[in-house]
Amino acid sequence: MAIEPGLNLEFIRRSEKPFAVGVELAAKMGYKYVEPLVHTGRELMSEAGYYHSVSMEEDPHFIKDILDQHGVKASALSAHCPLMRPEISVMYLQRAIQFAAVLGAPVVNTDESYRPTWITDEEVWVLMRYTLKTVLRVAERYGIAIGIEPHQEISKTTDGLLKIASLVDHPLLRINYDTGNAYLAGADIYEALDRIGPKLVHMHAKDISFEHAEAERGKVTGTPVGCACGDGVIDWARVIAILRKHGFHGVLSVECGTPEQAERSLAHLNSLLATA
Repeated sequence: MAIEPGLNLEFIRRSEKPFAVGVELAAKMGYKYVEPLVHTGRELMSEAGYYHSVSMEEDPHFIKDILDQHGVKASALSAHCPLMRPEISVMYLQRAIQFAAVLGAPVVNTDESYRPTWITDEEVWVLMRYTLKTVLRVAERYGIAIGIEPHQEISKTTDGLLKIASLVDHPLLRINYDTGNAYLAGADIYEALDRIGPKLVHMHAKDISFEHAEAERGKVTGTPVGCACGDGVIDWARVIAILRKHGFHGVLSVECGTPEQAERSLAHLNSLLATA
C-alpha cells in the first residue's frame, strides 16, 4: 500500500446518519478506505439510525457486507477507551481486535483517555502497561496493531505519546498520529512526525481552521473533528514529505465535520499524493 486517503465516519456525525449511509457517501466521493467507530452494548441513537457508531454486539460479518457492497475497506477501527482502567479497556479492546480481524482492519486506534481522579502518578504507568500487555496478547494472535493517539494529558506531548507507545516492547504497539489534536495541544507536528515516523501505523488527517487555532491552541488537548484538509493551518505537502521520508505506507484518515469538507479533503490530498 502507498499513502492513501481514507475517511473517518465522524464526517456524518452532525448529519445524524447511520453507518451504512456514511459508507455509501464515502464510496461515492471516491474514498477507498473508511474508519468505523465501534461501541459495546446497544444504544438508542445508532439503533434508530441517527448515529454512525457500530455496536460490537452486531455480527461483524454484516458490517463487512456493507463495506464490500460499496467497494471500500476499513483502514482501522476507532475504539477509544481509558487505558488506566483495565476493567473497562481490556475487554473492550480485545473485542475490537476480534471485530477488526473480520472487517480486515489492520489497526485498532485508542488513546489514554481521561485519568481517573483516584489514580496516582506511579499507578498511571503500571495500569496502562498492564492493559496494553494483556491486549497485545490478543492483538498478536490476530495480527492487529494497536495505534495510540495523542489526545489527553500525557499523550498531548510527543514525549508522552512515545512513552505510552513504548510501555510494552512489541512490534504491534504503534502510533495513530492525529495532526489536529497535536497541533491544538501545542506540538510542533512536523518535528513530532519525524520522531514518531518509525512507530507510525495510521494517521488522522485532521486540519484546524485558522480561527479555531487562534481560539484554542495551547488550551485543549484535542477536538472531535477539524475543517477540510487544505483549508486550515496544516501544511499537508510537508506532512506527506515527512511520511515518505520515513517510508510510511498507510492511510491518512480524514477527520472533518461535513460531507462537503470530506469531498474537498479528498481532492486536496489526492492532488498532493499524485506528485512524486
